[in-house]
Amino acid sequence: MANGKSAKANENAPEKLDLGELPSLSGYMLRRAQFAAFNDFLRYFEDLGVRPVQYAVLTVIDRNPGLKQSQVSEALGIKRANLVAILDALERRGLARREAVATDRRSYALRLTDKGAALMKELRARSEAHEKRLAAVIGEDGRRELLKLLHGVIEAVGPGSEGEEE
Repeated sequence: MANGKSAKANENAPEKLDLGELPSLSGYMLRRAQFAAFNDFLRYFEDLGVRPVQYAVLTVIDRNPGLKQSQVSEALGIKRANLVAILDALERRGLARREAVATDRRSYALRLTDKGAALMKELRARSEAHEKRLAAVIGEDGRRELLKLLHGVIEAVGPGSEGEEE
């Protein structure tokens, strides 16, 4: 019986594939690390129904009330059409609102609602816990060094934007 169980366990174990040079490519490993970090983020924020891009948008609006949609789009590297959909969802949930800009009828200023501001307090607390969890894996010095290196990559090659891989 024990042999049957171990044979079955081996059948279900993921096969070790030769990934070639992929694990030594910084871009590939950045993307894998991003997936891992995002999945961990989703576990922390799942019950609040907030995805990483929504958290980023809410944070920028919270820190910069009255910013125009185009400014948020540019700052976060989100295509304008995609930002419109994100903002629509945040408005439907009562977390953010668009206000007409008196000097430019084509633009909207973005602000958090009271509900959005209250949610941001909870999001910040969870974000801190999430960062501490990630830092526990590589240490605080490692986290600071990782951030420094990531900022260096962005400065060297540019910020990029969503959807460039398509």
